Amino acid sequence: MRHLLILTAFLFISSLSVAQTPSSVKGVVYSTSTNEILESVNIVNLNQVIGTTTNNKGEFEIKSIANDTLHFSFLGYKSIKVKVTNDWLKFGETKIEMTELALALEEVVVNQLRLTGFLEVDIKQVPVRTNYRYSISGLSTTGYEGGTTGAINKALGAIFNPADFLYNMFGKKGNQLRKLKQMKQDDEIRNLLAARFDREMLMVLLEVDRLDLDEIVSQCNYSRDFIQTANDLQILDAINECYEEYKVLSRSKKRSN
Repeated sequence: MRHLLILTAFLFISSLSVAQTPSSVKGVVYSTSTNEILESVNIVNLNQVIGTTTNNKGEFEIKSIANDTLHFSFLGYKSIKVKVTNDWLKFGETKIEMTELALALEEVVVNQLRLTGFLEVDIKQVPVRTNYRYSISGLSTTGYEGGTTGAINKALGAIFNPADFLYNMFGKKGNQLRKLKQMKQDDEIRNLLAARFDREMLMVLLEVDRLDLDEIVSQCNYSRDFIQTANDLQILDAINECYEEYKVLSRSKKRSN
């Protein structure tokens, strides 16, 4: 009887502690330059794949636990990631500040051109845009573009190994792709993606750059026109559909081996 009472008391205390553990965080989002509140800021919990937006007072509340990462994005402002801490969960709302892109760009140092008046000398000072486009006869795609040497190497790797690209990409990013599938179940995120074309949320969740993201959709047999004009929700649906087909092929491949 004594053991039963102890067990009952332990379970009661445990249930109280669980019930008292905060399961969401609150906050207000401000502009660093004007200190004004920001309405309709998009907020996504990258761990739980749920989203929300700030109200007309800049306030938000989103389901979270300690160590979750929240992604804040707003048109004209630099996107940020914020880690959820225990003190935030326990002690109420916090102030989140976002920086305007124009102010963020001011930190970039631009070397001023010093023109001499001699065309042959001055033309060598003009920066060349390192944007390359490759095409190989016989492939269905019309070309690959990249802005850096690393991006070019990735593109060329995909060109010469088209059959393996999706296996390598999907095989290494199972957890991230499962998160993409979860995104379709959250109405807030679906509405957010339907109005966006920047691919930012998809790149953040998949942990890839824009070149690789476009390459995934391309290797899933979607046209370049679709890749260039589709909204983020359409791209999400395309990748999810392709991933489901990949899983079927992967299982078949394992059984045959």
